[in-house]
Amino acid sequence: MTTAALAEPTTRVPGRWVATFATAWLGIWMAQLTPVQLLLPSQIESLRESSDWVDSVLAFGLISGIAGAFALVAYPLAGALSDRTTGRFGRRRPWILGGALLFGASLVLLSAQTTMVGVGAFWSLAIIGFCVLTAALTATISDQVPVGQRGVISGWIAAPQAIGTVLGLVVVEELGLGLFGYVVLAVVVVASVVPFLLVASDAPLAKADRPALTGRALLAGFWISPLRFPDFGWTLLSRILVNIGNALGTTLLLYFLMFGLRRDDPEGDLILLSLVYVVFIILSSLLLGRWSDCIGRRKPFVIVSALFQAVAAGLLAFVPDFTVAIIAGALLGIGYGAFLSVDQALATQVLPNALTRGKDLGIMNIATTVPQAVGPLLGAWLVAAVTGFTGLFLISAVATVLGALAVIPVKGVR
Repeated sequence: MTTAALAEPTTRVPGRWVATFATAWLGIWMAQLTPVQLLLPSQIESLRESSDWVDSVLAFGLISGIAGAFALVAYPLAGALSDRTTGRFGRRRPWILGGALLFGASLVLLSAQTTMVGVGAFWSLAIIGFCVLTAALTATISDQVPVGQRGVISGWIAAPQAIGTVLGLVVVEELGLGLFGYVVLAVVVVASVVPFLLVASDAPLAKADRPALTGRALLAGFWISPLRFPDFGWTLLSRILVNIGNALGTTLLLYFLMFGLRRDDPEGDLILLSLVYVVFIILSSLLLGRWSDCIGRRKPFVIVSALFQAVAAGLLAFVPDFTVAIIAGALLGIGYGAFLSVDQALATQVLPNALTRGKDLGIMNIATTVPQAVGPLLGAWLVAAVTGFTGLFLISAVATVLGALAVIPVKGVR
């Protein structure tokens, strides 16, 4: 007999579950993306002596890359440990709360750092907290949401990401918070997850169903054979490629505005571009996620969404103009919003085992977080040493096209 914790969910989650789930993700994205977009670059720039912008981007990229290396381990490990957690509070809730507290405390300590080593150490710790929190929170979709509702629920991860990106920038900039913005974001992330913890049930795992907790078992679980589970492998590859393309196309936009287009007010232009991007991400993630649920198909949405992003990157490469950049931002928002929602739903349908949902989704989440972490470093190297901004966006387009092609062989999901 399958216990409640491992059973495939069949009852639709109610509105209060959806509302608190979306609220949690809004706070999470504000706390993770505002530092990436604004606070970390500003803090790093204030600690550097060189005036060369490429050196600044490389320093930012190095710190992001180190944090990304920690995410490679933290995501699947946190998911695997939550899979094995027994107790009356359930498998996921203890890790959601613990991850939020670690994330928030690390941001507070990050605000006080005056050395590159300190910034790198506490940003890495913050990313570990982020991974612990989001690995457990993402697993609640597979645990509690029926397949026919997962597209729209995944949309409530994507839409808050878009809103959180702009809202965090506006709050920090308009209130002139500076590095105190880290402290505000720490409070936001903890406060945002508490309502979900109070509203969402979390069926306890029976000790008899707990997978073996040994170092060997944990290490073995980090490898999922693409030969035994080809749908998982193709989905993971597609996600890696599309997110690399997105990272290369977006993480250096401020520098593209400053040094590629030589705009007079690049920060203001970035906010405008972000607003356009946000509007279309929200619309596409929610509408197309629901449409995907209604017709029971995922792959066509993933393929077309990746191609939209490739077109956007191609426009930036060949027509370096701010008006065209606005159009590209809209196309990128449509494509990435649809991809975030539908691909997340697809990922939950190709998991090998109900016992290891948290760990397996943690591996999937690596493909989202790590490309965003290493994107600035890789992008800066491409711009400075190889291709310039034109080549950067061309490589972004190629990566997303390959990501679209990689999902075609998936057989278990339409």
